[in-house]
Amino acid sequence: MYKVIGVRFKKAGKIYYFDPGEYTVKEEDCVIVETARGVEYGKVVVPVKEVGENDVVLPLKQVIRIASEKDRQQVETNRLEAARAFEVGLKKIIEHKLDMNLVEVEYTFDRNKVIFYFTAEGRVDFRNLVKDLASVFRTRIELRQIGVRDEAKMLGGIGPCGRMLCCSTFLGDFEPVSIKMAKDQNLSLNPSKISGLCGRLMCCLKYENDEYEEAKKEMPDVGTRIATPDGDGRVVGINLLERVLKVKLTEQEQVLDYSLEEITGQRTRA
Repeated sequence: MYKVIGVRFKKAGKIYYFDPGEYTVKEEDCVIVETARGVEYGKVVVPVKEVGENDVVLPLKQVIRIASEKDRQQVETNRLEAARAFEVGLKKIIEHKLDMNLVEVEYTFDRNKVIFYFTAEGRVDFRNLVKDLASVFRTRIELRQIGVRDEAKMLGGIGPCGRMLCCSTFLGDFEPVSIKMAKDQNLSLNPSKISGLCGRLMCCLKYENDEYEEAKKEMPDVGTRIATPDGDGRVVGINLLERVLKVKLTEQEQVLDYSLEEITGQRTRA
């Protein structure tokens, strides 16, 4: 077992594990750690706990130090400089006539690199742009192409539900979402109804999917002939969450609702 803390570097970002070492670290503390991108400033979102070897990426890096007020000021300075770099980046993209949309600019904590996040329809030859930006900022430049879901996560906004986007407020990772989830939940398949601001299927379709999947295992399919307290009939509709069946009775030509518990007899597919 390994003693770790969970650290986030961005709001709603992915959580990474680090060894707290000799430091007594509490939730909401800010720490300085070494990452693949260099030295970074992050917030502790998971207090000290023990995890198995399969839950960590070895070798586990240690916390360098608890963040000081000077470190916090450095983060704020980086944020202001990133805003200036964004304006320069926009200007340079126009000058080079590149078909790309600049989304965000970020300085690493140690200022060894400036990262420009952008979206584009296809591949973009930005080699000359990188050289131009490097001559301006005198540091390493990285241009990183991201997808539309990542763009929505960075920019934020208000979803169709009237709440702030899940991806920009609490979702650390994107999970696969399929049209089958919308069908199982009996939702309108109109793209405007089930798509988020990014234009992709809404992440929230995944939230209740496990419950629907479990309910489907218990319920007969539409078209199944079943026995009811009022006689035999055929399932013509189902309400998965409430475990209710709409059954058209064979003899009475009526459509009645039955709970799953009311159904008796052997189910056979017609």
